[in-house]
Amino acid sequence: MSKITERVFELAKPVVEEEGCSLWDVEYLREAGTWYLRIYIDKEGGVSIDDCERISRRLDPILDEADPIPESYVFEVGSAGADRELKRPSDFAQFMDAEIEVKLYKPLDGSKSFVGRLAGYEEGTVVLDWRGKELRFAPAQIAQVRLYVSF
Repeated sequence: MSKITERVFELAKPVVEEEGCSLWDVEYLREAGTWYLRIYIDKEGGVSIDDCERISRRLDPILDEADPIPESYVFEVGSAGADRELKRPSDFAQFMDAEIEVKLYKPLDGSKSFVGRLAGYEEGTVVLDWRGKELRFAPAQIAQVRLYVSF
């Protein structure tokens, strides 16, 4: 996490928890020339629009006062989603044995995407049970890991 996202995480976590949710992630990124600060929340039974609105209204003045971001930005609060990204060791521990998708920077055996069961996580290396084989992906290979949702 960057210093900005770490600071926002610290500011947001107590508010999010007071509202009966958990703080999943904080992103600060530039898209199409505009900076976005996104807070992703989670809750047993699912996140509602009302949850997002309440947390947004409570966090807005706190962020204005703390001023952790010097430039202007768009502030959004949303659900972590069923296909949430896994980043921290605690994320991988929580979803051990779940179906995930690992996206790679460079193709491996002709593919940049692998879907299988999360079989392990060791110091950044993702272990995937893929078609009955164990695949190990080093941190430098991994572009993104998400929960996989099939419909």
